[in-house]
Amino acid sequence: MANYNVNNTTVNSLLSLIDEKKIAIPEIQRPFVWKSAKVRDLLDSLFNDYPVGYIITWRNPDARLKNGHLSEGKTILIDGQQRVTALMAAISGHQIVDKKYNKKPIRIAFDPINKNFEVSNPAIRKDKRWIPDISHIFSEHFYLFEFVEDYCEKNPEIDRNKLSRILHKLESIKHSSIGVIELSHALDIEEVTEIFIRINSAGVALSQADFAMSKISVNDEFNGPTIRKTVDYFANIISQPASYDHIQNNDKEFTNTDNFRYISWVKSYNSGIYEPSYTDVLRVAFTFKFLRGRLSDLVSLLSGRDFETRDYKKEIEEESFEQLHEAVLQFVNQTNFKQFVTIIKSSGVVHKKLVRSQNTLNFAYALFLLLKDKGVHTPVINKIVRKWFVISILTERYSSSAESQFDYDIKRFADAENPEDYVKRIEQGELSSAYWDTILPDNFETSVRSSPYFNLFVMAQVYLKDYAFLSNSVTVQHLIEERGDIHHIFPKRYLQKNGYNRRGVYNQIANYAYTEQPVNLKIKAQPPKEYMGWIIDQLDKESFTLGEINDSEKLKENMRMNAIPTSLSSMDVDDYEDFLVERRKLMADKIKEYYDKL
Repeated sequence: MANYNVNNTTVNSLLSLIDEKKIAIPEIQRPFVWKSAKVRDLLDSLFNDYPVGYIITWRNPDARLKNGHLSEGKTILIDGQQRVTALMAAISGHQIVDKKYNKKPIRIAFDPINKNFEVSNPAIRKDKRWIPDISHIFSEHFYLFEFVEDYCEKNPEIDRNKLSRILHKLESIKHSSIGVIELSHALDIEEVTEIFIRINSAGVALSQADFAMSKISVNDEFNGPTIRKTVDYFANIISQPASYDHIQNNDKEFTNTDNFRYISWVKSYNSGIYEPSYTDVLRVAFTFKFLRGRLSDLVSLLSGRDFETRDYKKEIEEESFEQLHEAVLQFVNQTNFKQFVTIIKSSGVVHKKLVRSQNTLNFAYALFLLLKDKGVHTPVINKIVRKWFVISILTERYSSSAESQFDYDIKRFADAENPEDYVKRIEQGELSSAYWDTILPDNFETSVRSSPYFNLFVMAQVYLKDYAFLSNSVTVQHLIEERGDIHHIFPKRYLQKNGYNRRGVYNQIANYAYTEQPVNLKIKAQPPKEYMGWIIDQLDKESFTLGEINDSEKLKENMRMNAIPTSLSSMDVDDYEDFLVERRKLMADKIKEYYDKL
């Protein structure tokens, strides 16, 4: 069987197939992203008989019913949605959904005299030369003779026959040819994705989540549109709370459902840590409920795929939709979500910039929901999720081949009689003494401030309630929350003046510490032995030259909190390289102390 067929259809036939629901547009209820001028340009291209590209459809596999009969799969439009929606709006008069979820028309005007298209506006509507909305021309109630008479009476400079010919050409847009690439239902999602990317001139990435959302949104039989809206609206509201009112005002059908009530809480919630996209919601829900990591498997299951017989069955399709709906509701559950965020915050994450890997958060939430489903006691869940979250960052577990790793880990946690045993097994294999003594210190040899290892060090300081460098009252957490300064322990200008001119050298993360701004400004470009000398001179005195420490034990403790060698007080530029080596080891020790206490 061929992987695809290439056919031509007309605009009219395509719109009829959509009206008859023989072709489904998955995102018809999502905001229309084209500007109105682009719709105008599309109509102008059709009028002038210019090519407007192909659309791509993919038919769901036929699913076998329990009685043995086949249920024909629905054809889904997977590329060309904006063009088709534009045609539905301009020609058929359908309303589009804007970014505020308002339903509104797109009216394209036409000037028959100059053969120009334009987006309709008040000035055009007052101008007798313009047809303010071409959808009337395509209406079954349009009478050409009456229109020509009326128009020519108002615009005597145009000949009736000429106007009739122009209007016939305008009407013929509905007979314009559009290429349709029909992908075989036998293709798997990876193949469909690859075909899409190669055909699409913009090279737009088509994610597996997009396919899954397409499958969900067109399945009216098993509550697909409600599931899709729950996922989509939750992700929209958590990132843009104002969208709640837009949805409430413009989607009355959904706002009357229980699902809308289940997500309403998020309009007034700002975690500052975890803002999942619709892809994240799908990934987490699918991973913990289906114990799989590959979203391509979700697409197959939503089509009724039986992985053992390699057949498609209606009961599997139905069961998959039910499971997904249940999983999505568990994801958006207020208690679950807030409890998970609390766990993450309790591990030292007080700002979203401390976690650069969204998939690390995603798997942690999937693990939380799985353990809760298994009936694991809350204190144990908290400990396991915290530990695993930090392990994932330490080992960059989900930085590449994330889906395969999700698949592997979720199955092991699900099969483990005691989930803590799996955590211990990973600790023994990947967090050995060699890791703490050699690998982790080596990972600090970087100048990338967003390094996950530096962020982990900061998380450790937050968790352990450490004070900022040379401070006796202001914590690292306070500075992060108030956008405090990161200070070069060996000041940048001091290093530059002494020959260290490369950014990758003076900006080593082992040369960073959180400090209060007055301390940073006071130090300026002084060598460590100079500014630390001021600290030593103020010990046991009432006045302060720098910082707020005048007790030797507190100074020693502050140096320990910030993983800074006590020998800093005697260091100058000649000691910089040795300082970096020693501090990297101390930073690794700090993270180990933190990890052991989680």
